[in-house]
Amino acid sequence: MYPLILHIETSTELCSVALSRGNQCLAVRENSEGRNHAVLLTPFIDDLLNANRISVDRLDAVAVSSGPGSYTGLRIGLSTAKGLCYGGNIPLISVSTLQAMSMGFTRQHGVPASALMCPMIDARRMEVYTALYDKDGRQVENISAEIITEQSFVQRLNQRPIYFFGNGAAKCRATMTHPNAVFPEGFAHSAAYMIQLALQAYNEKRFEDTAYFEPFYLKDFIAGPKKGVKNE
Repeated sequence: MYPLILHIETSTELCSVALSRGNQCLAVRENSEGRNHAVLLTPFIDDLLNANRISVDRLDAVAVSSGPGSYTGLRIGLSTAKGLCYGGNIPLISVSTLQAMSMGFTRQHGVPASALMCPMIDARRMEVYTALYDKDGRQVENISAEIITEQSFVQRLNQRPIYFFGNGAAKCRATMTHPNAVFPEGFAHSAAYMIQLALQAYNEKRFEDTAYFEPFYLKDFIAGPKKGVKNE
């Protein structure tokens, strides 16, 4: 039997919950109109489970987006996920927000095999939190805080196209004018893009310690002009 997994994404302005059986997405509930996670998350989960006639103790795991992202959003998502895991005695899976965004982008857009994906999460001023991934979702540069200039990613851009997307990408378009810098319109992230990564973790039994796991907060980065400032 394929595992039944609940996926929670609250790392940015998006509040999204998905339910999957194996690789199949059964249903999604989401809202991207603002940071209303504390109000929306639990009703979304209840509605999703009730609509599919599934109780928490029937879940095989809960997957939560692990950041980087908003301190407040991540705390809400993680505390909810931990409560479900404790209550149902089920394992907790963490999924990188940026890697899930990259996987989702390649599903939405046709990209050349040589291209790199650069998901961007907005921070302050011209700073973003980002990493680079290939078309198959493999990380080729570590997660970092980047202050965007005309020279950002220029060595990589000289070699191949890079697709920039996410809620931090729009403000970088005017600054990054390299011909290999591509800024597609219309990318929308979703908890559904966590499914493949969460399933892989489940099959490999890569579970988090529910008591002690902490997500990757924006404040954990040391780069940038204001070390340690939280992006609420």
